[in-house]
Amino acid sequence: MNQIARLPPAFEPPVPAPPRRRGGRSGVFGVIDLGSTKIVCLIARIEGDGAARVLGFGWQRAQGIKGGSIVDLEVAERAIRAAVGQAEVMADTQLRGAILNLSCGQPESRHQHIQWPIHGRAATEADLRAILQEGRRRCAEEGRETVHGFPLGFSVDATPGVEDPRGMICEQLTARLHMVDAAQASLRNLGACLARCDLEVEELVSAPFAAGLATLVEDEKQLGATVIDMGGGTTSMAVFAEGHLLHTAQLPIGGWHVTNDLARLLSTPLAHAERLKTLHGGVLGAPEDEREWLPVPMVGEAEDQIARVPRTMVVGIIRPRIEETFELIKDKLEAAGLGQEMGRRVVLTGGASQLVGVRELAARVLDRQVRLGRPHPVRGLPETASGPGFAAPLGLLAWAAGEGRPLLDLVPGPDQAPGLFRRLVNWLRDRA
Repeated sequence: MNQIARLPPAFEPPVPAPPRRRGGRSGVFGVIDLGSTKIVCLIARIEGDGAARVLGFGWQRAQGIKGGSIVDLEVAERAIRAAVGQAEVMADTQLRGAILNLSCGQPESRHQHIQWPIHGRAATEADLRAILQEGRRRCAEEGRETVHGFPLGFSVDATPGVEDPRGMICEQLTARLHMVDAAQASLRNLGACLARCDLEVEELVSAPFAAGLATLVEDEKQLGATVIDMGGGTTSMAVFAEGHLLHTAQLPIGGWHVTNDLARLLSTPLAHAERLKTLHGGVLGAPEDEREWLPVPMVGEAEDQIARVPRTMVVGIIRPRIEETFELIKDKLEAAGLGQEMGRRVVLTGGASQLVGVRELAARVLDRQVRLGRPHPVRGLPETASGPGFAAPLGLLAWAAGEGRPLLDLVPGPDQAPGLFRRLVNWLRDRA
């Protein structure tokens, strides 16, 4: 009887862990989302495969913050301390600093073309840093502080389309830069507020950019997509294409303004207006809405004095505000002059994006393909913090893992020269 020879098992070398992304954090770190309606703190670490794992989670209703800016240092300090304290207890650690989202200081995008002489030698990292510092200097002349410096491409003499010119020999290096900056005074107030909480601002990340890191898939970043983060006090947008952040903008309109419209026009308390918006709000009407009557307590009246209004009235109050928001977004995007670079894709995220019919309304006003964006899953994250309203803090985790970082990041790291916030914290400590 013939026997089948048994071959030794094939040698399978161990699969190496994926390399840590450039700029990825090591050890335990914290991120804080300072929103107009809520403050979120996450404490996490980057695991061996480069993904973040959440160790602690804290959430508090925002106080002392309006439109993304600090308006009351003492009240904001209490709210931040409470959110950070919750996360520290869960993670059993104490933070000394954190990565924050940028919403204050009227953040703006600026595109610059900078020519730098090389004189026939090989371009170095020092040349790239000098180009970025020149872009930063131009922003500072207008009283602005640079938060991000994204190289969108280089030209080596007459050769365009170079992603990384280091080591290439040329006479002149031309860089196309995207700078994101904000008003210095607002950033100083932000740094002062964190210093009162015994925390240091380690890095700032543009809020809509963070939302994009949390919700976009790789093909959308390459082919062109616009992320619209519909927050409580602001609506911000970020345009991605060819893997780069091309543009950001912000509107001082958010979900809170919808709540305020309901409270004012229905003469009902703000708390009930928020509940009405969340449970029954929407922007698309239906025939049965005329027959659906909703209880509405009146401001200053006894608890049993309750009026009733048809749902069509609620929709009729919400829709104009959301429609106005998308019209303003459309104007902002057209003013950016990006044309076809923006692509045809729009991703909505943020708490206000969950209103019924918002996607359909956005598609009609913006004339683009629209989807609702939920953040990518994150290990250790509570289910209650995985929705669109938490896109910004989850994007900060992705940034900490090294995602989206430019060729040379202008934001000072722990081992680099002191930046604005480090100088501010040292100044505050010297005066204590």
